[in-house]
Amino acid sequence: MSVDAETDNELEENYYTFLNLPRDATGEQINAAYRKLSRIYHPDKHVDVESKQKAEQLFNRTKRAYEVLSDPHKRAIYDSVGQKGLQTVGWELVHRTKTPAEIREEYERLAQAAEERKLQQRTNPRGNITVNVNATEIFTPYDETQLPRIEVSSMSISQSIEAPINRKDTLTLGGNLYSSNGNGNGNFILCGRRLVNKGWLQIDVGAGNGPLLGFKGGRTLSSVVTVNGGTTMNFRDGRVIPAVFSTLAVQLDKHTMGSLTLNVSNQSSMTTQIDSSTEKHAWTTSFVIGFPHIYLSAAYTRKMIENELKLKLAAKLGTFGFLAEYGAEKKISKYSSVFAAVSLGIPSGVMLKFKYVQVLHRYLCLITLK
Repeated sequence: MSVDAETDNELEENYYTFLNLPRDATGEQINAAYRKLSRIYHPDKHVDVESKQKAEQLFNRTKRAYEVLSDPHKRAIYDSVGQKGLQTVGWELVHRTKTPAEIREEYERLAQAAEERKLQQRTNPRGNITVNVNATEIFTPYDETQLPRIEVSSMSISQSIEAPINRKDTLTLGGNLYSSNGNGNGNFILCGRRLVNKGWLQIDVGAGNGPLLGFKGGRTLSSVVTVNGGTTMNFRDGRVIPAVFSTLAVQLDKHTMGSLTLNVSNQSSMTTQIDSSTEKHAWTTSFVIGFPHIYLSAAYTRKMIENELKLKLAAKLGTFGFLAEYGAEKKISKYSSVFAAVSLGIPSGVMLKFKYVQVLHRYLCLITLK
């Protein structure tokens, strides 16, 4: 056993010693010791405040020791790995007839799983996989004498992880790969973010289709107003391609947020958006003036909390044409949900969408039917 482990065991309270019992004490002996000490340490038997507080502490320790030693399952865990084993999540699923050696092995497995969960929370891994499937030949066959051909027309994968340096500084490493009709590309980016007074600053360095350098920042101006913005420079083909963006967001009321976003790049635009969300309803409207299109969009979500279900409607109208979508999202576990929708558009056609979300990972499949 390591020195650290021995020190931990010494610091842990010995329930047998506290109840003045041998380690092989019977259930009757444990019950008798508990009744005796609970009568002595019961807070109601003491008058002055200081004695009452000390008695309450000793009474709670007596109760805790009894709860562990009177339960054969908890007692077996305590005898095998000590108090730290009782604090490990997952024992409720472990069979109660395991031997001490099996209990110790189970504790080590649960402790390792807890450490992995803690690491995931620190690194905050995010991932997205999107697959586009062309199934148009089902309804418009190229050759009616053959079975319709269904093919994957494109796929993209993105992943990012965080590495907190201290309470104010965080590094994020991300990357993505994209493939379409046999052609592919990819990039990676390293971001360094620092929290400052009422805001944040970030620098991005990346590579892919040429080196990339970016500077971003944000600040809370008041209790209802925030602003953020930045610039990126893409060094490609012997020239610099700049881009600038800025967003001003205002809390209009308890449930509503309005924002104005300006984006200056090779596809410049200005977006006005209003978002509102209550316990049972949510809606978003936006108006975009830009190049190459101008459009108005709206989306509504009905939250059915008792059924862990969301019904969604969305529409978009502009110089590109028209698009409407309806779908539903269902929560299937504490950390995951599924979403399905039908999209109808001119000239985009008919498309099915299926999405599975698990914590910070998203898997999306888009199937073009017509």
